[in-house]
Amino acid sequence: MDFLSAGRHNLQGVSVVRRQVSRLASLLAAPLLTAFSLPWGLLVLPLPATAALPAIVDEQPLPSLAPMLERVMPGVVNVSTLTRRTLEDHPLLRDPFFRRFFSIPGRPREQESQSLGSGIVIDAERGIVVTNHHVVQGADEIRLTLHDGRRVDARVIGSDPETDIAVLQARTDQLTALALADSDALKVGDFVVAIGSPFGLAQTVTSGIVSALGRTGLGIEGYESFIQTHASINPGNSGGPLVNLHGELVGINTAILAPGGGNVGIGFAIPTNMARAVIDQILEHGTVRRGLFGATAQDLTPELAEALGTDELRGAVISSVEPDSAAARAGLRPGDLVLALDGRPVRSSAELRTRIGLLRAGSRLELTVLRHGRRLAIEGEVEDPFADFVHGEQVHPALEGALLGERESRSRRGRRQLVQVGPLRPGSPAWLAGLREGDLLLGANGYEIDSLDRLSAALRAGIDSLQVLREGQLLLLARR
Repeated sequence: MDFLSAGRHNLQGVSVVRRQVSRLASLLAAPLLTAFSLPWGLLVLPLPATAALPAIVDEQPLPSLAPMLERVMPGVVNVSTLTRRTLEDHPLLRDPFFRRFFSIPGRPREQESQSLGSGIVIDAERGIVVTNHHVVQGADEIRLTLHDGRRVDARVIGSDPETDIAVLQARTDQLTALALADSDALKVGDFVVAIGSPFGLAQTVTSGIVSALGRTGLGIEGYESFIQTHASINPGNSGGPLVNLHGELVGINTAILAPGGGNVGIGFAIPTNMARAVIDQILEHGTVRRGLFGATAQDLTPELAEALGTDELRGAVISSVEPDSAAARAGLRPGDLVLALDGRPVRSSAELRTRIGLLRAGSRLELTVLRHGRRLAIEGEVEDPFADFVHGEQVHPALEGALLGERESRSRRGRRQLVQVGPLRPGSPAWLAGLREGDLLLGANGYEIDSLDRLSAALRAGIDSLQVLREGQLLLLARR
């Protein structure tokens, strides 16, 4: 009886299988058949001619990313750069007699290097393309390869190494731009697609999900709040888009975690909301002008939480406040636990630093802090450290594109007034003269400089040489 019961159950199951097979057979255009010998008879199953999935199952088409990619692909470009570097000669080769004797050319030797990356068209009318700063850093020539095979030149409008974002302008029209999404709406588990040119293989598509949000403390960039994804990202993907299933840009691919040198499914992208704040400033000023708040913070630990008498698990503890800073004037104190910035929760000190660092100089902010068990709202303003700087062209036309200001320098020899170089636009006359942000001007054309007026007087006949102090090293910049 038990055996017969089991047999009936199995036969009923076979009839169900046959009904499902017959339904599937009507959808498959494959003439091949295969037979299986079973105890109760012969079961015939149709097999497809190829290993492809059917286009339709139960009268419903299978989902495909192809329609979305057809819209997105024209907005993705391949970025190739050419960088020239003058090689240092052996001291013996600097002797003119030695060079003439061995017929060595008099001009300096140059070494050329190339790099590949990806880019995203965000403004088709103006030809604005976004990529990573490290893709175009120091490049002498930049060329874009478009989806239709056209190759066009591009120039750098501005870049920000702290967030690894660069903005280019393509010298062409007939471009297609990608739509930007609100990256704050992303959730862990959302499907995303990465597009780029890994290892030079243009228009390569990989897919995955959002593995984590707000990744910080990786030491990749100065300001970090990465989208982590397991969509394959490799060298050459840098600067390419990470899009959602609607084809909207949610991130800019920038780095991978590769202990063995290959992709292990841990990639990072800059969120579009973070990138947008940087891009807007670059398009407006040619550079990013960050403000100062004057406070430092550290992560909330269980020990600090116990000392502060709070049950909070996340936040940033203010460890110090600079005197006469914007934070001090706002009323912030050491020991305050920052829980939110402008109404959005703060989870760590790195997140607090990043979000304040992305605010424009002069922006207002509101901090929600916990002090002695009480929640307080503290309002302040991010200071502009270059508010009293002047535009370089007001001093001399050759310094156009830079902000210049007077700063007091302290050393063992005492105090001294110097001229400091603020943010400057890449490709501007000041940039081409060799100046960089943070330089201290000590002299011009052989004259000592201690004010903007002295600098203007020294450059009356033009720029022959500039003496600058850069990161503790004295440099002499000669006219090119």
